[in-house]
Amino acid sequence: MQYYPESVRSLIKNFGKLPGIGEKTAERLAIHVLKRPSSEAEQLANSLVTVKQKVRLCSQCFALSDCKLCHICRNSNRDSGLLCVVEQPADMISIEKSGAFNGLYHVLGGALSPVDGVGPEDIRLRELFAKVLQAGIKELVLATGTNVEGESTAAYIAKELSGCKARITRIATGVPVGGDLKYVDKMTLKSAMSSRYDIK
Repeated sequence: MQYYPESVRSLIKNFGKLPGIGEKTAERLAIHVLKRPSSEAEQLANSLVTVKQKVRLCSQCFALSDCKLCHICRNSNRDSGLLCVVEQPADMISIEKSGAFNGLYHVLGGALSPVDGVGPEDIRLRELFAKVLQAGIKELVLATGTNVEGESTAAYIAKELSGCKARITRIATGVPVGGDLKYVDKMTLKSAMSSRYDIK
């Protein structure tokens, strides 16, 4: 990298700070930027500045938004009695892409992890509990991760809200569509067996 001019080295270094980008990939990205027209570099720079200036958390669900309320919370066609709890905005986007959910969301901003010092006060549980108790939620769908932290968070929420009127459900997990059983890990198979249902 020392063979590049200082400005190119700086660009490579900054690309290398991005998650999942190693030195070689950062170098390829920097060279790519150099090869493209100046207008494209300006567009990239402007989009980076704009996203930092405009993007905030939705005041209702805590997803990413350019406005006070995100486009999902503003959509009157969504089922306001159905609330899906996820850990991060990316989880919400994954569910949206599936097209399988038409309710609203609540983004916790993480999962309970005592080992990492993340307790109930460190994620948006207080806001969730208030929402469920005040907003007339009929069903609360717990879509936290299937790892230890996600399962612990779902169990904690279910316990804390056990006395509320809302139905509390957990997303099913199991064998992916088109998956070959011999390649599925034992925890996934165990979950699939536990979540089996009648087909007749």
